[in-house]
Amino acid sequence: MTASKQAKFSGKPVYIIDGARTPFIKAKGKPGPFSSADLGTAACKALLARQPFAASEIDEVITGCAVASASETNISRIITLRSGCSENTPAWTVQRNCASGMQALDDASKDIASGRCHLVLAGGADAMSRGPILYNDAMVLWLARLSRSKTFADKLKTFLAFRPHLLKPVIGLLCGLTDPICGLSMGQTAEIVAYDFGITREMMDAYALRSHQRLAQAQVEKHLSEIIAIFDTQGKVYQSDDGLRADTTLAQLAKLKPSYEKPFGTITAGNSSQVTDGAAFVILASEEALTKYRLTPLAKIVDINWAALNPAVMGLGPAHAIAPLMARNQLSLNDIDYFEINEAFAAQVLGDLAALASNEYCQNHFGLDAIGTIDQAKLNIDGGAIALGHPIGASGARIVLHLAQTLKRTATKRGIASLCIGGGQGGAMLIESV
Repeated sequence: MTASKQAKFSGKPVYIIDGARTPFIKAKGKPGPFSSADLGTAACKALLARQPFAASEIDEVITGCAVASASETNISRIITLRSGCSENTPAWTVQRNCASGMQALDDASKDIASGRCHLVLAGGADAMSRGPILYNDAMVLWLARLSRSKTFADKLKTFLAFRPHLLKPVIGLLCGLTDPICGLSMGQTAEIVAYDFGITREMMDAYALRSHQRLAQAQVEKHLSEIIAIFDTQGKVYQSDDGLRADTTLAQLAKLKPSYEKPFGTITAGNSSQVTDGAAFVILASEEALTKYRLTPLAKIVDINWAALNPAVMGLGPAHAIAPLMARNQLSLNDIDYFEINEAFAAQVLGDLAALASNEYCQNHFGLDAIGTIDQAKLNIDGGAIALGHPIGASGARIVLHLAQTLKRTATKRGIASLCIGGGQGGAMLIESV
C-alpha cells in the first residue's frame, strides 16, 4: 500500500501523557555500559515513578528494538517486569528498523483508539555498541563438522583442516545497516540522494555544524527536560547526550574523509548520525484514563502515516510520509509549528526538504502539489541525531516526545515527527497540543 492510500487515523482520542529518555551514549569502539534492557528499564522506572497511578495500572508495554541481543529476546517483557509493572501486564517487541520506536507508539495508539487499552507504555531501546559479532558461515560449518566427529582420527582430521581465515568475524551492525535488496549501505543510499538533489559536501557540513550548535544551546537552556540521569555499575553518572561536539567547526568537518564512497564521496562521519546507545518511552492514555487519574496530557496524536519507496533512496522516506499526511489532514506549512525529522544523514534531511519543495517530485510520486519549503527555524530546533545520536529502536519515540515537549514549551499547537527507514520506508506522526 502506498502512503496516499492509507486512511486517516481514527477512533477514540489518544493522548501523550508524559515521557522520559536516557542520555544517548556514543559508542566508543567497545560494548557500552548498558544493555538495551538496562536502558529501557531506567527510562521506564523513572517515568512510572512520577505518575499518579501505580505501574500495575499499565495495560500493556510495547517496545521497539532493532539490535536485540540473544539474551534479551522480547526485550519488552524484560523491561516490563524490571520496571515494576504487574507480571500480568502483556508486553511485546516491534521492529521497523529506524522507526521501531514510532511503530511502538503507533501500535499503542491503535489499541487505545479501539478501546482495548487505556494506559500503554510505549517506546524503544537499543544498545548499538553491543551489536553482535558473529562467526562466518565457513567457521560455523567447521564447528558443525567438529561436533559430528566421533573418533579421535575424525577430530584430528577436522582440526588439521582449520585455517585462520575462518576466524574472520561478521559484524552484525554492519550487516543490519546494509540493505539486502539493493546491496547498498545506508551511507551509500545517502550519497545517491545527495547526487539526485545536488546537495554538496559544504551544505551537509553546514547542516551538521548547526545540529551540534543547536544541541549545545538546548543543553545550556535546559530544553531537554525529558532526559533522566542513569548510573552504571561503577557508579558513574550519565546526565546528557555525550555525542555533542560543541567546539566543532566547518574547517574540522571539511577535513574528514568520505566514509562510504572513497575517495570522492560526500558522506562523512561528521555529517552522519552517530552509533549510539539509548532508550525513550512515553505513556499514552485514553480520555477515560485522563479522567480517572486526573492526568494532564502533553499532546494528542492526530494521525500517523507510513510510506514505502525504493530502498536505494530510503532517506527520502520522510518526504513520502509527510506529504500525504499533510494532504489528507488538509494542512499547509503555515499550520505546522515545528518539525522533527530524524537526522540519519545531513544529505537525507536536506534531500527530504528539497523533495517536499519540488512540484515535479511531489506530482510524480504523490500526485500532489509541492508542500513547499520548510523553514529550517522550525526544524530540529534543539539539534538532532547528527549531534546526539541515533539508537535505532529509540529514535522514533525520542523525536515524538521531544516534539511534544517543544509544543508545550513554546505554547504552540501542531507538529510533525518523521524518520527515514532502512529498507525503503518512511514514517510520520502528526501531534497537537491540548
